[in-house]
Amino acid sequence: MRFRTAVKDPLDIVYMFWAISAGIASGAKMYPLALGGSIIVGLVIIWLSKRKVKEQAYLLIVRHTEEAADQLRVELRKLNSKLKSKTVRKGFTELTVEVMMHDDNTAFVQTISELKGVNDVSLINYTGDYAQ
Repeated sequence: MRFRTAVKDPLDIVYMFWAISAGIASGAKMYPLALGGSIIVGLVIIWLSKRKVKEQAYLLIVRHTEEAADQLRVELRKLNSKLKSKTVRKGFTELTVEVMMHDDNTAFVQTISELKGVNDVSLINYTGDYAQ
């Protein structure tokens, strides 16, 4: 099977194959199999969708001077983060860090912005899509 667009959620593939198998079973006049299989797969999908982790990715962009580097490193270690980009220019450094969060607790942004030597901090919800 060939997909023309990227499948973003693995559960979407389950829906597609469920529809194909139910359609084939119905086309072969195996209605009890199509109905029974649909009920079982439907219950499994409901169970799996409730168990999904609602973790979201954010991009944290911090522009700082050299005097904030050590304190910033300490604060970033407290987060579930991954360095994506580091730009060094005369007088300042800009870090782009991916932060994974389960909830919308963004108090750490205020803590980082109050560090001496931090010029500005931005937190952006990142879905991984590049489409506009």
